[in-house]
Amino acid sequence: MSDRKGSVEQRLEQRGVTRRDFMKFCTIVSATMGLAPSFVPKVAEALTSTQRPPVVWLSFAECTGCTEALLRTTYPWIDTLLLDTVSLDYHEALMAPSGEASEKSLHETVTQNSGKFICIVDGSIPTADNGVYGMIGGKTFLGIAKDICPKALAVLCVGTCSAYGGVPAMAPNPTGAKSIQDAIGIKTVNIPGCPPNPINMVGTIVNYLLFGKLPEVDQLGRPLFAYGKLVHDQCQRRSHFEMGEFAPSFQSEEAQKGYCLYELGCKGPETYNNCPTVKFNDGTSWPVQGGHPCIGCSEPDFWDKLSPFYKPI
Repeated sequence: MSDRKGSVEQRLEQRGVTRRDFMKFCTIVSATMGLAPSFVPKVAEALTSTQRPPVVWLSFAECTGCTEALLRTTYPWIDTLLLDTVSLDYHEALMAPSGEASEKSLHETVTQNSGKFICIVDGSIPTADNGVYGMIGGKTFLGIAKDICPKALAVLCVGTCSAYGGVPAMAPNPTGAKSIQDAIGIKTVNIPGCPPNPINMVGTIVNYLLFGKLPEVDQLGRPLFAYGKLVHDQCQRRSHFEMGEFAPSFQSEEAQKGYCLYELGCKGPETYNNCPTVKFNDGTSWPVQGGHPCIGCSEPDFWDKLSPFYKPI
């Protein structure tokens, strides 16, 4: 364990990241998961453990936005997360091999680690006409999902498309796009968002490393530590909504920063997510803080049910 921990710290140091920075990241993960401060050293130990779960990342009908969001976060440093915390054995956008070599990596991992690997999926699955509207290597997304996902220890749906169908499933949905659960009939842990905050995926994996099990979820399969509260209930602008106050149009931009965006169509009162507390870009900001209403992207069928986005609910 000490050798393993030392190697991680050496890698961080080579990148100019101090132990203090690493512990700060562990504190962020612990807080996001709703754990007491006493768990911070345990989170650090879990992240430097020799037990690296194999991970297979499948991308189906999606825009690659979930992967892009993960790549562009500083906490955690993506190479350290992938190379030192988990063993990412297959990801089309990130792996060096391509073509037959990449498919060989996928099937070797699945065969050698059946029932032991974590399967992360982003993107929905076209099901119309036997799934012909999405294919990789001559195989449909539907066929790949049926082959790989049931063999996993757990399936994590990252992004609203894989969790609930997302944008590909919006009306009229000509490809018959569905969530992983609806398409192949398995239970999934859902980390929705368009895109979701990467810290929620990290927290889910850390929960497994730390406790040997996946986190508690709500009725929609979302981890309660991240999706247990309404956006509105955590929002910095909430007090003005409760007082019935809204920003007059003649107010300066600075004066309007404290006002609720409900009248501009904010869907925060119907959306469960932790955006107001963890924010994005290393905790810099989030849409409502930047002046844009929440569009409810972590809710099922948000594109159809919650639009038009600039109309009050």
